[in-house]
Amino acid sequence: MTQQELADQIGVSHVSVSRYESGTRLPKPEDVAQILATLGVNGERYAELVDMARGAEHPNWLETGKSGLRRELTTIIEFERTATNIVEVATAIVPGLLQTADFARAMMGEVPGPDLEARVAMRVGRRDVLSRPGAPEFTAIISEVALWQRIGGASVMADQLRQLLKMGGFPNVTILVLPAVAERWHPAHAGSFILYEFPKSQPIVHLEHFASGAFLYSKEVSAYQSAVATLREVAMDSERSAELIADVIEELQGSNT
Repeated sequence: MTQQELADQIGVSHVSVSRYESGTRLPKPEDVAQILATLGVNGERYAELVDMARGAEHPNWLETGKSGLRRELTTIIEFERTATNIVEVATAIVPGLLQTADFARAMMGEVPGPDLEARVAMRVGRRDVLSRPGAPEFTAIISEVALWQRIGGASVMADQLRQLLKMGGFPNVTILVLPAVAERWHPAHAGSFILYEFPKSQPIVHLEHFASGAFLYSKEVSAYQSAVATLREVAMDSERSAELIADVIEELQGSNT
């Protein structure tokens, strides 16, 4: 169904539907209910979306449980697809968009067997967003501590770090390493986060926890933008970061012989 067809059926202008889709206008819960009914959406999904619309004016939200994690992943993939700039601050592991299949598999060791390979394939497939036309600018600010982890073993980690060097060569990818020893407190000491910036919408922050994730859409986001500016100052530059990653690879290779 085209935007015009939907607009005609629900009795609003084509412009309104276009703004709903682009996120520049917030539909009322009753508008959402009418759209869903027109599109044949019903049952649990209908109730879920109408309920989300009721709280859309205060959209910071936390998702827990399996269904929440699935929704969270869908949201993240959409943000990755539509953002013009993404900054991920990673304090313990390599950012998801830069992970190899073997590293992701080791990270997901507790996932049930039948689901594991599908999850790994999805994680690795998301990486393609960085090489497509119109790809976002992606900056990974990674703690040096994360580089020295041996998740999956020394060989898997060495391959993962080679992947970092390879992707750091992309024109739209910047990898900065935060020194393991800091002489002053900086925002990364408070934990990891991802900042998404969009061409026409307000920026959004994603916070990931063990079994849940939170999205921040409000005034709090400006604090994370300031944090990114601070971390760029604290981190090594791209050249020094690449040299350090190469040194860690050499150390891992030596320990694996």
